[in-house]
Amino acid sequence: MKILLQTPPERADEWRAALAAAMPEEAVAVWPDAPATPDYALVWKPPADLFVRARPTRAIFNLGAGVDGLMNVPTLPDDVPVIRLEDAGMAEQMADYVTFAVLRAYREMDAYAAQQREAIWRTRPIIAKKTFGVGFLGFGVLGDAIARTLLPFGFPLYAWSSTRKAAPGVVSYAGLAELHEFLAKARVLACLLPATADTASLLDRAALQTLPPGAHLINVARGGIVVDEDLIALLDNGHLAGATLDVFREEPLPREHPFWRHPRIALTPHISAVTLIEDSIAQIAAKIRRLERGEPVSGVVDRVRGY
Repeated sequence: MKILLQTPPERADEWRAALAAAMPEEAVAVWPDAPATPDYALVWKPPADLFVRARPTRAIFNLGAGVDGLMNVPTLPDDVPVIRLEDAGMAEQMADYVTFAVLRAYREMDAYAAQQREAIWRTRPIIAKKTFGVGFLGFGVLGDAIARTLLPFGFPLYAWSSTRKAAPGVVSYAGLAELHEFLAKARVLACLLPATADTASLLDRAALQTLPPGAHLINVARGGIVVDEDLIALLDNGHLAGATLDVFREEPLPREHPFWRHPRIALTPHISAVTLIEDSIAQIAAKIRRLERGEPVSGVVDRVRGY
């Protein structure tokens, strides 16, 4: 079969080597070299002319969990299945990142850091865990992994998604009608939603104000879900105690953006869950073999829902 691989140039050799090791019997072309009709295309934020020059016939694999960078390509064929990565080593990383941010918020480590800068020796009362709800805005594979990691710590756990989910120790909310009730429970809100038309700017001032006073926001999803100005306003007026941000509307985050210098914001350069090449290729190779045997695969993107 013919496979087309398109990745950021700086890591193309790593992706090609992993694919050659996993599927040595197959012919692999690396963009911009491309067969006119590859059986499969493995892509990450492809240029629009890719699907003009090379039209996959069997499936298109997105080299990441978030598919917004692919679904927005105007030349994307509408009759070829799009398949996203599921976990591929990302769930453990994401669970580590969010758990660290939750514990940092719970023990008020930012407040202690501020006291250190002022040479203030003052203890703060421990917050009762039963009052410190952790909410997952979006609850798929990654949300479930984070919830399982946090469960032993004893925090009340809540999840909101478009459809009701079941997970040990997690109270589930579903649909827009239950969104504000869910937000009111979340002393820490971890945003895990995909970027779609429905989630764009979902966390605006009205939504963020629904969080309990002193709440923290963790965004490891997409920057466009949060309205930057509204987040800053609620941090400045004290309704929100802090934010941990790994994703942004523009990446890299411009040097002049106020997030860089805000005392209540901790930010990282989109590293909460880095795609692991060998794990990702192993998952894709297994799915290609299933497709070649005529078997169904998971991770097929719903074009209407956008994920």
